[in-house]
Amino acid sequence: MSSNLFIPKTCKHCGNAFTARTTVTKYCGDTCAKRAYKARKRNEKIQATLTNDMQQQKELVVSHNPNAVNNKDFLSITEASQLIGVSRWTIQRMIQQGRLKAVPFGRKRIVARWQIENLFN
Repeated sequence: MSSNLFIPKTCKHCGNAFTARTTVTKYCGDTCAKRAYKARKRNEKIQATLTNDMQQQKELVVSHNPNAVNNKDFLSITEASQLIGVSRWTIQRMIQQGRLKAVPFGRKRIVARWQIENLFN
């Protein structure tokens, strides 16, 4: 079944004018259709990556929220190191030297917040 339609249109990819034989034609030819498909898929991948990166950054901000550490009276070694901006190993050395006292609590060792505040007084 052939069509007697001749519809002047503009290609959505390259912008050139062409004559379409159907009402749903968007591109001037197969090459433009393939290039538009590749561009669409490329943009989808970029958007998926950006969305994934933004979610990871939000999770990172939530997990490293300094306000969560500020409200605690007892801190783990990791939280204590984040609070004063040193490595975990520095806190471990201070415990071994006797400058801080850590109490075993389950599988963790916790430090009282007042001890860390007294380091700077």
